[in-house]
Amino acid sequence: EDETLAQKEPVVTAPAAPEPVPVAKDAVVKEDAVKDASAAVVSPFDTIYFDFDSYVLRQDARDSLDRNYQWMKNNPGETVRLEGHCDERGSDEYNLALGEKRARAAQNYLKSLGIPGDRLSVISYGKEKPADPGHNEEAWAKNRRVEFIIVK
Repeated sequence: EDETLAQKEPVVTAPAAPEPVPVAKDAVVKEDAVKDASAAVVSPFDTIYFDFDSYVLRQDARDSLDRNYQWMKNNPGETVRLEGHCDERGSDEYNLALGEKRARAAQNYLKSLGIPGDRLSVISYGKEKPADPGHNEEAWAKNRRVEFIIVK
């Protein structure tokens, strides 16, 4: 009985995979946008990360900001929004304030390097847009961040 059914089922083949989209070697592809390679959002910026309950720029964050500065210096017509984020711990109000402090710390650093303030805007999402929905230190570390978005 099983052999008869198997013989009558049509053969289904998977469609060919789309060609990969070329991405610059130093580009960062945002993970949440990678469902379809042709729709991937590519950012020239590094995301910067923070320690728990802090908006102090660590050395790795300053190194990333230096790279982000170079891109902004080479693209003087572009404006950038700095989006501050927090992990899920703490109240909504506290995290909105902390996310803003993180974004402003990054903004002030870029301004100290020579980027005009009118090319930088700041917004805080607090804990509303986690990069990782997990409930552990690994996820929380990914959520304590500032992302850089080119404003069109």
